[in-house]
Amino acid sequence: MSVQELQQIARQLVARGKGILAADESSGTIKRRFDSLGIESTEENRRAYRDMLFTTPGVGDFISGVIMYDETIRQKSRDGTPFPKVLEKQGIVPGIKVDTGAHPLAKSPEEKVTEGLDGLRGRFEEYHKLGARFSKWRAVITIGGNELPTPSCLDVNAHALARYAALSQETGLVPIVEPEVLMDGDHPIERCYDVTCDTLHVVFDALYEQRVEFEGMLLKPNMVVSGTENARQAGVEEVAKSTIAALRASVSASVPGIVFLSGGQTDEAATAHLDAMNRLGPHPWELSFSYGRALQAAAMKAWKGDPSNFEAGQRAFHHRSKLNSAARLGEYTEAMETAA
Repeated sequence: MSVQELQQIARQLVARGKGILAADESSGTIKRRFDSLGIESTEENRRAYRDMLFTTPGVGDFISGVIMYDETIRQKSRDGTPFPKVLEKQGIVPGIKVDTGAHPLAKSPEEKVTEGLDGLRGRFEEYHKLGARFSKWRAVITIGGNELPTPSCLDVNAHALARYAALSQETGLVPIVEPEVLMDGDHPIERCYDVTCDTLHVVFDALYEQRVEFEGMLLKPNMVVSGTENARQAGVEEVAKSTIAALRASVSASVPGIVFLSGGQTDEAATAHLDAMNRLGPHPWELSFSYGRALQAAAMKAWKGDPSNFEAGQRAFHHRSKLNSAARLGEYTEAMETAA
């Protein structure tokens, strides 16, 4: 696939008013979420839940792409249509998570390194045949006092992200590069800003060295926020301004778009922060979302694993998608006022 074709898909994923649904939770992660609502985590329940989301009428107006898990991309809707085809009918681009998770970093077990490069080229080829047109790889960066993250943690994760991205583009899938600086800790927002800048600088150096085409990729970063245990929690405007400052200091303007992760924030906070950032525009890149819980939590709670709640779950998902679409345009406040 040419750079132009990759760029076309990347721009489709950050089309005006649209963002990405991250429906790529592993079976273990979604089990924890199901357990909290008393839903049995069987393969059929997981399939039915995804089916509810993917077949929501009109959601293609707000959702441009869906990141799936290995199990999900192989599943089918109630009528027997493979999920990638279901999404395509909605005008939504199918995507796939390809890393195999974060594991303790040798010699620094408090930190993590993401694995999954072995055999990745072959898996990419299979996923492309199954219908995927973009992919995602997540690295996690821990802030701990002045010692963490270590330079080696940043280096190994950046190298893995770059190798993944190069292989993804080689196979014709747009890579979403996700270096997530975690919210955990008592650090102030200034420390998050510094670590986010350091992380992004190392990542983009590695991407350049691996000849990744910036025009044919997307970045999925954390927002710059206070640590969850810090006594002073930064407000919406401070988070927005700090995040934009970090991105302007670190991210090439040739990247078509930045799709933020919600990263442990509440549904409302993640949406409000995105809205505030778009109000500060224009920016060199499209600013959009790639949310999991911030799009799904209300829908899962409404559904509760009960087939009779199928449409209620879809209404909740449609509503959250519409609000985040408004935030994508910097119109979230007006949308909330209209809803009220």
